[in-house]
Amino acid sequence: MKNERDEQFHQFVVSRRAALVRTATLLTAGDAHLAEDLVQSTLTKLYVAWPAFQRADNPDGYVRRVLVNALTDERRRWWRRSERPMAEVPDRAAVSHIEGDLSGGLRVALRELPPRMRAALVFRYFYDLDIADTADALGCSEGTVKSQTARALDRLRTVLGPNPSLALL
Repeated sequence: MKNERDEQFHQFVVSRRAALVRTATLLTAGDAHLAEDLVQSTLTKLYVAWPAFQRADNPDGYVRRVLVNALTDERRRWWRRSERPMAEVPDRAAVSHIEGDLSGGLRVALRELPPRMRAALVFRYFYDLDIADTADALGCSEGTVKSQTARALDRLRTVLGPNPSLALL
């Protein structure tokens, strides 16, 4: 039997899960499997902290922060460092999947960025957050957001070269 908290959380998941997966996919530079893991981890943490989430002044900022923290935690896992990503898993049939809204070159370039630089770009340019909201999501100062964003854009320009789609950033 569901209690009121469970029902509220269920409604939250139903209404926000797709947006969380999109954000996580951007944060992971198109890694759909890792994005799903991050969303599941984020939802688990939110469920545990549901009363605090409901009291938050900025619920969207709270969720972004939990998602970024989940990404940071994931990148710190010892087995992740020794994992070798492969285009196709050996001994299994190839599965096609939707790559999302990113072009192949931009996805590869984003993948080369450290997670916090990538997160700064995603929140600033894909979600059009201001510097203060991005700093809040990343748990850092506004100056750090500015420097991380500038460095990330420089790296992307180096990797992608003169590219009209990068002019939007």
